[in-house]
Amino acid sequence: MLTITRALHDQIVAHARKDHPDEACGVVAGPAGTDRPERFLPMLNAAMSPTFYEFDSGDLLKLYREMDDHDEEPVIVYHSHTATEAYPSRTDISYANEPGAHYVLVSTADTDGLGEFQFRSFRILDGEVTEEDVRVVEAY
Repeated sequence: MLTITRALHDQIVAHARKDHPDEACGVVAGPAGTDRPERFLPMLNAAMSPTFYEFDSGDLLKLYREMDDHDEEPVIVYHSHTATEAYPSRTDISYANEPGAHYVLVSTADTDGLGEFQFRSFRILDGEVTEEDVRVVEAY
């Protein structure tokens, strides 16, 4: 299960809304070994595309150095889908290289009739996708 604060949840959703119609992407870092997302790190979608995202390699290197300096790891890797449901695509699955991370997808398309946004979390390990519950809390 992913436990996330309301503030972080809302920051991810706001980033997805702001970057629409392009996909938004980023990371939420947390103290190494805790599985607790704490620091919101929005990234630029270097692809600037409504159907694909990629982190700029220089920005990604800077991000990992910064996380190392703070004894952090990527707890959440997130991105948005602008025209499809919040479910990992084949490309998303092939690029999932953080075995301990929660992969959060936000859909900015109304694909289920339940409203414009879906916020879902997945574990992706060795190409296997497992959806997990999301618990939004006011504080840890």
